[in-house]
Amino acid sequence: MRSLVARALLPAAALLVSAAVAPARWDATGAGNPLLPGYFADPSIVRDGGRWYVFATIDPWGGDTLGLWTSDNGRDWTFSQPNWPTKQAATSPTSGDSKVWAPSVVKAANGRWYMYVSVGSEIWVGSAPSPAGPWDDANGGKPLVARDFAPAYHMIDAEAFIDSDGQAYLYWGSGLNWTNGHCFVVKLKPDMVTFDGVPRDVTPANYFEGPFMVKAGKRYALTYSDGNTTKDTYKVRYAISDTPFGPFREAADSPILTTDASRDIISPGHHAIFRSGGQAYILYHRQALPWPRGGEEVLRQIAVDPLRIGTDGTLARVAPSHGGAVKGFAPARARGLRWQASGSGEGAYGAARAADDNYATLWRGGGEAAATLVADLGAVRAVTGSRLRPEYATRTYTVGIEASDDGRAWRTVVPTAARSGSPIALSHTLRTRYLRLTTGSGKDGYWEWTID
Repeated sequence: MRSLVARALLPAAALLVSAAVAPARWDATGAGNPLLPGYFADPSIVRDGGRWYVFATIDPWGGDTLGLWTSDNGRDWTFSQPNWPTKQAATSPTSGDSKVWAPSVVKAANGRWYMYVSVGSEIWVGSAPSPAGPWDDANGGKPLVARDFAPAYHMIDAEAFIDSDGQAYLYWGSGLNWTNGHCFVVKLKPDMVTFDGVPRDVTPANYFEGPFMVKAGKRYALTYSDGNTTKDTYKVRYAISDTPFGPFREAADSPILTTDASRDIISPGHHAIFRSGGQAYILYHRQALPWPRGGEEVLRQIAVDPLRIGTDGTLARVAPSHGGAVKGFAPARARGLRWQASGSGEGAYGAARAADDNYATLWRGGGEAAATLVADLGAVRAVTGSRLRPEYATRTYTVGIEASDDGRAWRTVVPTAARSGSPIALSHTLRTRYLRLTTGSGKDGYWEWTID
């Protein structure tokens, strides 16, 4: 991993030369992966009414709520937080102190949407009329699977699977201390809450956590994660069976998604599989870059890549990318006006990172004091507003914007104030050549500054 860290410190000229030789670099302009601007993990993706919804764990290591990203084109995403679950609302006498993790959202045969989610090392279930909510607890204020169901294992990572005949199943389970993972499954009654029978242990070889069932022809492929998500050992494996209950035999070509240090793909796993435009895809988290981070908190980002599913139940090996092109999604993000950057920040966090259309790279001004970033539009042009994508979508940032026609005399167009969200939308309709963004602290990071 020395190569990654060293490259992050290269001057801009060296970056350009290297990019010409290897265009698939993690810090190249216009990279489509990560898909989302921020640190998230354990994604679940659904589509309803022409809109995409990605539910995910908020990093570092979970929050008191889930993260929800919505998009009408699959490329430009807006952040929010569902009203349920919360750490406070989804708790029981047996709950642990773990945060809200690993949602699974599906539409049932009864037309309602159901979410299975880990809170306090227990599995809870909620229901809503649409993925947008409002969500409500669906099990009388108690966990569907309590922490003490099987104390030797972790009762997390529930994933619902609805078979082609409409029958629903629930898979879940992880291990303790990064060992001894076990996978359980139970059939669900039509209410999507009541167990139809006794849960079974169907643990395949090399299983640790994150089960996701895929129907492939007449066979069933149980995909799952193995290794440690905090290190570079995390990966996706799969096993095949003729029934949803197994027995599951790990495929000869498993694992299908692994670390590729030479391409700066680190610890991919805990995934969801979906289709768009007739093509299957795998949505997963991987370590944020540059990596490793030493003593810093675990930070992961969500990426998407094509997946080939055979009718015999086999899955082809995934080629994880920094491009992330998805058929059925918009071909690119809405970048707005092109501009040249100048200001504080250097190396891996230089000013140009805020205008490179890449959610793996950040602009960070540096230091404790307020930092500034100047956008040169090249000529006096009409602008209507800005969209800022901050490093942490759940935090509040102090920002303001000034404008100038000559780069010397400045006028305030957006007063400095505390703001939140992703994107942070700022309105400023005017004609100008230069815009100057001021942040409350040089420690604050921004993935992109889009000027419309």
